[in-house]
Amino acid sequence: MAKDDAFHEFVMNELFAGFDGITSRPMFGGFGIYQNGEFFALIDSGQLYFKVDEINQRDYEKYGSKPFVYTGHKGKQVTLSYWELPADVMDNHNLLRTYIEKSVAIAKKSKKK
Repeated sequence: MAKDDAFHEFVMNELFAGFDGITSRPMFGGFGIYQNGEFFALIDSGQLYFKVDEINQRDYEKYGSKPFVYTGHKGKQVTLSYWELPADVMDNHNLLRTYIEKSVAIAKKSKKK
C-alpha cells in the first residue's frame, strides 16, 4: 500500500466527521479504518475502499467501482474483498452512513467464520 497522509486527513476529519467510533491505524504504507474496533475500510494510494461481500458488492459494481488489488509474493496479483468507495457515496452523508453500516456488519460477520 502507498501512504497518502493528506487523503487520510480528509477522510478522517471531513468525510467521517460526525460518525462515532471511527479510528485509523497505519497499515503496510496505507491506513486501516475501524469503527469500534471493526476493520471495515482501508486507504491506499489516495483511494478509500470498503469491505464487501456477496450482499453489497453489486452496490459498488453499479457505480463502476473496482476491488482493491495488490502485488503479492512473486508478483502474484491479490484481490481483497474491499472495493473503492464511489464518489457519489462520499458526497451523500446518508448514503455514506448506510455503506459504513453495511461494511462494519460484514467485518463483524467475517470475524465469526
